[in-house]
Parts: sequence; structure tokens; C-alpha cells
Amino acid sequence: MAKKSAAKIKMEAAEIKRAAAARREEKKQASEIVVTNGSADLDRYESLDGAWREIGLAAPARRALIDDGLFELADLRKVSLAAVKELHGMGPNAIRILTTEMKKADLSFRK
Repeated sequence: MAKKSAAKIKMEAAEIKRAAAARREEKKQASEIVVTNGSADLDRYESLDGAWREIGLAAPARRALIDDGLFELADLRKVSLAAVKELHGMGPNAIRILTTEMKKADLSFRK
């Protein structure tokens, strides 16, 4: 197999980066909730909050996590506990539920 030129490698790397950026943008747009006349499209949340509903989080906490791009328990490893506490809608009960579930799943928040 012939060795790839530096230009070819650079071009492929750029292509991979563009594809990854496009996937991130699609995921971001999929998670954005449209708010019209002061009310959110709750059906949109309902299709995304199944994991949070299972562990018993209240609706404001579920919406806060989804708005931040956190769709399941494993996603919480990407953020710190302090960042989660700062989300609008996260109360002490939601934090307690999340930390308990994280311990059960042997996961931890980012330091």
C-alpha cells in the first residue's frame, strides 16, 4: 500500500472534522426546543426525557438537562456537579436523585 501524501492526510483530517462538526450541529438542533408565546413545545421534551423520567426527576429538572444536551445518566460524566447545580430548574431534590443514581451506576461527575 502506498504511503499517503501529507496533503492527502490533511485533506482527510479536515473532511473528518467537518463531518464531526455537522453531526454536532445536527444533534444541537435536534435538542433545541421551540418556545412560542411563552410556552415550550412539551411534546418535543417528552420524546427526549425518557431516561430522566425513569429515575423520577421533576419536569423542570428534566427540561434543564435536555436543554443542556444531557439525555441520559452517562452524559453527566461530561459536566461537573457544580455546573449541573447552576442549571435553571435543578433543585436540591433533583441533585439528590442524580447523585444517588450516579453512585448506583458507578459513575461520577467531571472534576
